Amino acid sequence: MSSGRSPRLGLHDARWLVLPVPVVLLSLWWLSSHRHWITEQTLPGPGTVLDTLRAMRASGELWIDVRASVRRVAVGFLCGATLGVAVGTLMGVSNRIKEYLYPSLRMLASVPVLGWLPFLILWLGIGEPVKYVLIANAAFIPVTMQCYQGMRHVPMQYQEVARLYRLSRWQLFSRLLMPSAFPTVWGGLRYGLASCWLVLVLVELLASSEGLGYMMVYGQQMLQMDVLLAAVFVVGTIGYLLDRVLELTERRLLRWRRAAFT
Repeated sequence: MSSGRSPRLGLHDARWLVLPVPVVLLSLWWLSSHRHWITEQTLPGPGTVLDTLRAMRASGELWIDVRASVRRVAVGFLCGATLGVAVGTLMGVSNRIKEYLYPSLRMLASVPVLGWLPFLILWLGIGEPVKYVLIANAAFIPVTMQCYQGMRHVPMQYQEVARLYRLSRWQLFSRLLMPSAFPTVWGGLRYGLASCWLVLVLVELLASSEGLGYMMVYGQQMLQMDVLLAAVFVVGTIGYLLDRVLELTERRLLRWRRAAFT
């Protein structure tokens, strides 16, 4: 006898739900590129862009730009996120440090990342250092704030249990504060990485001789829309993959979080 409930989609079946939107968008793109009033110079079709990507991959040009962009993001994100976790943790565990730093950080958070560009160019020029500093800043602010919020919102009952068992400061941090704040901290890391990737493209659009942002500028200046759209596709794909890597890493680290509370 039927229970009257509709069968639920399993995880494997649910993955197919993401397909309709990309298929519709690609279909609309293909149909638009075949209108008689649209030329290849204004809107190349998906096939043309795919051929361009293959040619750039075969020549090695694509990998040069991808490596340059990924290197900049990796260095900037590592520096900014490491400093952000350290500062956010210190503010979360010390009221005195929080009183000193929090107002200034809130003010800095209100300044757009690219608002620092003219100042930094005067100090550092338009070479690699200015790119690393801007990318690191894009990660530092969100990671710091999320880490601070995570430390501050540890449930009071957990802290009462810690005092009852007379945990040391290191035990309090490693077995209570960090495991409890982990989801918020990791969310800040994911947001910081996304911010770094966005800032990277903007910085490379303004001043660079290699990278995916430079590829976009080159395609626009040379009226090669296939190159521009190929760069947009690669930027979106890499950004999505970076976020997926952090998501999968979070699932593994959650095992450590569960173990810390047991």
